[in-house]
Amino acid sequence: MLRLRRMVGVTVVFAAVAVMAGCGSSDDEVPDPKKTVIRLFGAMQRDDQAQLTYLLDLPELMRTLNEDYALQTDSPRVIHDPQEILYDLTGDGRTKKAWFGLQRIIGATEITGETNATVEVTFVDKAKSKAYLTRFGLRLDQGRWKIYSFKTVQGR
Repeated sequence: MLRLRRMVGVTVVFAAVAVMAGCGSSDDEVPDPKKTVIRLFGAMQRDDQAQLTYLLDLPELMRTLNEDYALQTDSPRVIHDPQEILYDLTGDGRTKKAWFGLQRIIGATEITGETNATVEVTFVDKAKSKAYLTRFGLRLDQGRWKIYSFKTVQGR
């Protein structure tokens, strides 16, 4: 009986240590906004639509689509549902081709309040000696940052 109590006691101690170790800070608990943007480009490169769904606020991207989607283009985009955004950011999607055809520089992060942030991303077209400065908008949603905007700020 004493041996059983010790085993139970040891098990409880190990369980408590495991729980406390899990409560420490880790990258997956609340990643900083810049890491979310880096993960976005990684998911795009792997054509991982499931990961994109986790990183993007698709309903909000749909709302801002007309004024605020990806790089400025010569022809307007017509996207009818969130799945089309996922297709556009993966495979042979127009935005994926545009973004991955340019050098991407992930710059400064600005956190506003407790739940909003922007991350500067500059897309550099070396052939045209032109850069597009963007500020990806992010919101903290249920403990993780989600991208809701790809706002192009200026071409320079």
